[in-house]
Amino acid sequence: MNQGHIEKRTFPVLDMSCAACAVRVDKTLNGQPGVRTASVNYAAATATVEYDTAQCSPEQLKAALQAAGYDLLVGDDRKQLEDRAEQAHDEKYRRLRQRTVWAIILALPVAVIGMFFMHMPYADLISWALSTPIVLWLGRDFHRNAWRQLRHGTANMDTLVSNSTLIAYVFSFFNMLFPEFWTARGVEPHVYFEAASVIIAFILLGRLLEERAKGSTSTAIRKLMGLQPRTVTIVDDRGETREISIDDLQRGQTVSVRPGERIAVDGTIVAGSSYIDESMLSGEPVPVAKREGSHVFAGTINQRGSFRFRAEKVGTDTVLAHIIRMVQDAQGSKAPVQRLVDRIAAIFVPVIIGIALLSFALWWSLAPSDGFTHGLLALVTVLIIACPCALGLATPTAIMVGIGKGAEHGILIKDAESLEAARQIDSILLDKTGTVTEGHPTVTEMTWAEDSPAGLPDIFFSLEKQSEHPLAEAVVGHIQGRELPVQDFESLTGMGAKAVCQGQTYYAGNLKLLERNGIPTDERLTRTAERMSAAGQTVIYFADTKKTWAVAAISDRIKKTSRQAVAELQAMGIEVYMLTGDQAPAAARIADDAGIRHYRAGVSPQDKADFVATLQRKGHRVAMVGDGINDSAALARADLSIAMGRGSDIAMDVAQMTLISSDLTRIPEAIRLSARTVRTIRQNLFWAFIYNIIGVPVAAGALYPLCGFLLNPMIAGAAMAMSSVSVVTNSLRLKRAGLRHEETDISKPYTDMKKEYKVEGMMCNHCRMHVEKALNSIEGVNATVTLDPPVAVIEFSGDAKSLEDLQAVLAEEGYKISEM
Repeated sequence: MNQGHIEKRTFPVLDMSCAACAVRVDKTLNGQPGVRTASVNYAAATATVEYDTAQCSPEQLKAALQAAGYDLLVGDDRKQLEDRAEQAHDEKYRRLRQRTVWAIILALPVAVIGMFFMHMPYADLISWALSTPIVLWLGRDFHRNAWRQLRHGTANMDTLVSNSTLIAYVFSFFNMLFPEFWTARGVEPHVYFEAASVIIAFILLGRLLEERAKGSTSTAIRKLMGLQPRTVTIVDDRGETREISIDDLQRGQTVSVRPGERIAVDGTIVAGSSYIDESMLSGEPVPVAKREGSHVFAGTINQRGSFRFRAEKVGTDTVLAHIIRMVQDAQGSKAPVQRLVDRIAAIFVPVIIGIALLSFALWWSLAPSDGFTHGLLALVTVLIIACPCALGLATPTAIMVGIGKGAEHGILIKDAESLEAARQIDSILLDKTGTVTEGHPTVTEMTWAEDSPAGLPDIFFSLEKQSEHPLAEAVVGHIQGRELPVQDFESLTGMGAKAVCQGQTYYAGNLKLLERNGIPTDERLTRTAERMSAAGQTVIYFADTKKTWAVAAISDRIKKTSRQAVAELQAMGIEVYMLTGDQAPAAARIADDAGIRHYRAGVSPQDKADFVATLQRKGHRVAMVGDGINDSAALARADLSIAMGRGSDIAMDVAQMTLISSDLTRIPEAIRLSARTVRTIRQNLFWAFIYNIIGVPVAAGALYPLCGFLLNPMIAGAAMAMSSVSVVTNSLRLKRAGLRHEETDISKPYTDMKKEYKVEGMMCNHCRMHVEKALNSIEGVNATVTLDPPVAVIEFSGDAKSLEDLQAVLAEEGYKISEM
């Protein structure tokens, strides 16, 4: 026996014309052996099928659908499938447009004759001549599809259109040929060619507008697909370049990228450097500096330099391909409310046919004189006005637009259920490192002994340059000094490192390292270190064998948007919690900086999952936000799981939403998007239901006994067409909806302003350190100073300081600062 595996694929479906078709396709696919689940999206014209490859194959699914009167596009190349589906859609749209134009041209004179010139000579004959090609040729797909459905014992929207127009046409043709049949019975024979022809023209116009609008719901996917170039320039073993198709690119090949080109696949730079626009991933407009060893991603744009990179993820493995796949799968998923709509659509057409026949029978029996004519008109009008398409489009179009809108804003939503669940969240748990904070340590403060020699910063830099510890990397990035030769470097586990430089032994590490080697610290540096530790920061000491020369505070800074995001969530009535494995002082500092009222420190991965369960037992709807493997258990247990896009693959696989840019302000945006999408779905369903609840009885003649009103079949056709168009148009309003909230009041904003200044008077690295120290002594200032060029880059937390304020602290040191 063959051992298969479970595979999940999305296939384009052809020949679906209404929501009842989608239900039929859904039922057919779910009835096949080996199929676990099948979900059909009428708006996207796709079927997502999860099946056992040992019992089922795409070819079997295709054959089953063809037997049911539909078709399935199958193949191993997903891109080719999408291209074929796009071609089929374009061809269908072109054909539909031609038929619609001709139907309107021919139906217009028929309608004018029917309303104003019905008694002119040969009026009936002219109307018949013009309406015949409309009903029998331009509307042939309605009759063909109706016959196909009848052969399979089902009915859909085409059944209603075909029956109503053929009945009106045949009845009118009989009256034109044999008017004496009715005159002999005292009834004036009317013809309704205008009703049959205008109905088909209106429905064709409605479907044309519907196809065009449905195409607009997938613009997000097309934009994402457009981010990947079709060709790449590769470098062979001899160093020669040649251009090949993106489909032929293999992993491990070297790709050359020139300025202005879009990067085709994911990889690592092996030669050259540049600045790359990664805004499609991060949402940040500032280009990112890239050099040898840096990672590059498909869809991003090279700005200035040229470089070569090694292709590591090609085809469907790239980050961009993963994003496209997530959005496509999500747009094809069903919201829970859609299940009710599917059940209604399945029985809708037979019920409408029954109502139409009943109204005909009641008219004929209760009004002997003109009951047959009125009953026939009522039958035609009921068949025409009933529209399951509006019901079928109500949910999927809103879901497609909502998920596409999220993708454009850097919010990847796994499925419709996740989108619907987001609006119900009342508690959000945030991991600290990499979620609330930037996820990498930085030096926030460095203090030197007052009598420290000028060359010591370069020695500190050179010692830490030899270490691979993340804290050492933070010191190296902060000092940016001149590297000196170092001998006998030794990493001391749990304490730091030591080395010999210029004939002297130096130490860099924690207080335990100094105590172990009997190195004293002066009173001023001791107080500074205690203050740093009390604030929850890690303290690094730099010393030689006799004296401590410097202390540096290292911490993980909160992201610039974290406080804004927390304030927005709290303003929405959502309680925010921070969970971290870090110690309490560091957790308290980060929570205070971010404005988080509740936090827990020293928690394990299991503790995080247990805390989620505790809140759920209290009746809360909980969202968990994390970026690491240690968050995956809590993510899996939460009602809504959100992963940061720069986190681990496991976290992203588990999560129902992924924030590509790792920007926490995307969370309140996602919740607003959820609320607006669900509101749009409810609006669509309300109007679709109310339209049928009111329209069908009116079409049957319910108002006739009260005020003598009978609905014209032509008006019914126009109303039916517009109902579908209005639902799709209402969904497209989501595209223009703003997701950012401008009114949140943040009493302690964390919106940094970054400015550059020119510094005069610096002669050496020691001068640079003095300038940096003086600037950082100002509250709300985080300064980084470089010697070549002599520039100070200053980030202001809150209001920017004036040039006079900055100059005042530097004047004492003998330096001058000016704006660039």
